[in-house]
Amino acid sequence: MSTLKLRDGAEMFYKDWGTGQPIVFHHGWPLSGDDWDNQMMFFLQKGFRVIAHDRRGHGRSSQTYQGHEMDTYAADVAELAEHLDLKDAIHIGHSTGGGEVIHYVNRHGKGRVAKAVLVSAVTPIMVQTESNPEGVPMSVFDEIRLLTATERPQYFKDFSLAFYGYNREGAVEKQGVRDNWWRQGMMGSVLAHYECVQAFSATDFTEDLKNVDIPVLVLHGEDDQIVPYQITALKAAKLLKNGTLITYPGFPHGMPTTEAETINKDILAFITQ
Repeated sequence: MSTLKLRDGAEMFYKDWGTGQPIVFHHGWPLSGDDWDNQMMFFLQKGFRVIAHDRRGHGRSSQTYQGHEMDTYAADVAELAEHLDLKDAIHIGHSTGGGEVIHYVNRHGKGRVAKAVLVSAVTPIMVQTESNPEGVPMSVFDEIRLLTATERPQYFKDFSLAFYGYNREGAVEKQGVRDNWWRQGMMGSVLAHYECVQAFSATDFTEDLKNVDIPVLVLHGEDDQIVPYQITALKAAKLLKNGTLITYPGFPHGMPTTEAETINKDILAFITQ
């Protein structure tokens, strides 16, 4: 099992397979690097070096008391990139991981990152504020925090239904996919999951998006019930200096799993062009 001891003593678990140009995958809340199985296998077979870490407090990484905010998440990734000596890397983030990607690239990625991909990402900011009136009301995130803290096992069982769009008419529900979501979530720390809600909902990534010069692909499902594309992807693409936007009618938040064939094809086209 590969782990990196971080500056504060926490241990970060990561998978590092293959050779070639590195692709680093950043998972969403409250999951782990395992959520990228479809992409890890696909891009490994295309000749890339594929790397996926478990964010601190998630999966197999240390369940720390502190550090569950974007500055620390990005700094942890910077340590991993330095440890593995990653250069000309592609960073791909889903949901919360998308915020982690753009924050890392802006703060630490100069000279190491070639391209980035934001999938169903929380950028530029999710929560409703005076400057972001179209955002999601804070009460929604308060409920997520409360149920995570007090009813996590059942709440996580229920959460995956909308995550994968299985609550839509005509959807073919796959119990194994939902069970795997729950398995990943329950491996992590309840404290990390509770505090990460603040990180993914209220962090403002506007300046990160504005400052990044590298090519960035923004992918988002138009039926995303978790992170609405109108308040995230559409705005993020406009803020980027070198952004490309693709939205998918009917695709859910968890589209890297449910629509892996389409997502993988579009990412491959972007990173090889």
